[in-house]
Amino acid sequence: MQQLDLPDRIITHFDQALRTLFGHARGSGRKNPGANHPHPDLSAGEARHAAGLMRVNHAGEVAAQALYEGGGLTAHQPAVRQLMQQAAREEGDHLIWCRQRLRQLDSHTSYLDPLWYAGSLAIGSIAGAAGDRWSLGFVVETEHQVMAHLDSHLQRLPRKDRGSHAILRQMREDESRHATAAHHAGGAKLPWPVRKTMHLVSRIMTGTAYWL
Repeated sequence: MQQLDLPDRIITHFDQALRTLFGHARGSGRKNPGANHPHPDLSAGEARHAAGLMRVNHAGEVAAQALYEGGGLTAHQPAVRQLMQQAAREEGDHLIWCRQRLRQLDSHTSYLDPLWYAGSLAIGSIAGAAGDRWSLGFVVETEHQVMAHLDSHLQRLPRKDRGSHAILRQMREDESRHATAAHHAGGAKLPWPVRKTMHLVSRIMTGTAYWL
């Protein structure tokens, strides 16, 4: 496969950013795991709560997509760039699935998605420039935090919303695999202050995206 030079990669990543933010993300083509479940009969309150949680998950996937894009843009080794690109395609599936579920719940994605994307893109690019082991370390830590959120949401979603449950279970499986791949590729464990800061930023994002 021909390797793109930096200007071409920038153009490609800019196109991907527009697709991510405006609902035309590229995925791997996998079927939505919630598609086979009938639309549940949720009360208005249950539907609002489910939509809030799925909006948080969508915002998290926007941020993860940007992290992978930034890491891939500044990666030093082609193998690391390829790992980031493959994971980004699967994260694209998550974006598509969450957006479809939000539409079914008559709701919307976060109005602050551009902010989540820009911040994560900056973090991913800086981490990639600092070295592949740190970029991969950010991926590992991010995925672990996303998995914790997904575990919480699986407990908090209405039990009869089986479609959303199916989506989140597949997302968690993918996030675990991405974290393992990044770790095996040489991801470094981030210093405690960095991990704590990421956790605090994540809490701000999830608390805001639930409503906005």
